[in-house]
Amino acid sequence: MVDAKPEVLAIIPARGGSKGIPRKNIKSFAGHPLIAYSIAAGVQAESVTRVIVSTDDEEIATVAREYGAEVPFLRPEELAQDQTLDLPVFQHALRWLEEHEGYRPEVVVQLRPTSPVRPPHLVDEAVRILLEHPEADSVRGVVPAGQNPHKMWRIDPQSGMMKNLLDVPGVDEPYNAPRQILPPVYWQTGHIDAIRPRVIHGGSMSGRIILPVMVDPAYTVDIDTPKDWARSEWLVWYSDLEIVYPGRRRRPLPQRVDLVVLDFDGVMTDNRVWVNEEGREMVAANRSDSLGLGYLRREGVKVVVLSTETNPVVAARCRKLNLPVYQGVADKAAALPGILQEMGVLPENTIYVGNDSNDIPCFPLVACALVVEDAQTAARRAADIILTRKGGHGAVREVCDILLQRMGKFA
Repeated sequence: MVDAKPEVLAIIPARGGSKGIPRKNIKSFAGHPLIAYSIAAGVQAESVTRVIVSTDDEEIATVAREYGAEVPFLRPEELAQDQTLDLPVFQHALRWLEEHEGYRPEVVVQLRPTSPVRPPHLVDEAVRILLEHPEADSVRGVVPAGQNPHKMWRIDPQSGMMKNLLDVPGVDEPYNAPRQILPPVYWQTGHIDAIRPRVIHGGSMSGRIILPVMVDPAYTVDIDTPKDWARSEWLVWYSDLEIVYPGRRRRPLPQRVDLVVLDFDGVMTDNRVWVNEEGREMVAANRSDSLGLGYLRREGVKVVVLSTETNPVVAARCRKLNLPVYQGVADKAAALPGILQEMGVLPENTIYVGNDSNDIPCFPLVACALVVEDAQTAARRAADIILTRKGGHGAVREVCDILLQRMGKFA
């Protein structure tokens, strides 16, 4: 007889009133709402049987459902304040599920949205450790501490004298001792907590017997400020870390880039157009793009423009930049293979830069697809990399700089 699979409930707490980064939980992070990464961690874990989001916010609830989580209730307003602790939020969720559904999980997993960069098997490992140790109350993710508390001090407010924070048996002056002989210490992260429900019902989020699950320090990010956000997105775009990702796996830039294919409107321009009384159109472009493109071509990288537009302004701008252009292309994906053949380059050495839904069919035909910061939502989600600059505001120059830096050249 096969034992029944334990009931493991993942709860993602996500209130709507974030102050440091407004609407943080549903703000786009590397192409998807921040909360989507924690939902994916629960949905993709083999051990998790149910994923719910506890929120007070209807918009967050809608996004959560789109990414596969349940939102069976809205959290009461009094449990969604700046100072609200995790414990009453989890007690409320467990109590609601038991009262309304008769549902009682064996393990509760907490997945905080602010720690989106997770190793693929972390959730399953934490649950396994807890289930294999009946004596344990919880399992918590930890990393080696960056600062050693044995070298920390307290200052007496009256005398102004310093006293070391922690003593170490057998070591007279731990603050003067080599780090190697001091006890190892660890810092808790927000990636994962696996907890027995009885502990939560009893008034704690951890209990007394807590076991560690080790997390590679490279994954240690906790998003509270815009700087945290930028650093964390960089890890998703450019690091070699394997992470839990909502949807299709992002592709990195290829080691060798021989061709850059650029959309025109919304990439080389800001997507606006001025029309005079005679019907003639004007667009706005960025002067820094031309300098970057010049540097890039000097290093042997080819650049081509692929546009659905037939407007003379496209040809005029490309002529100014000395760029080959393919205009009036209704089906870009159908035309792209022929262009690559004509240019004498391989798809695995080609990148595409776009901004809208008509660019998406081209993305799988090249090694890596980039979109500008203000790209249409579907394009952002389908792309491999989202640039930090908007179309017509230096996005093309950003691409050039990225490629030049990878070559060891600095424009």
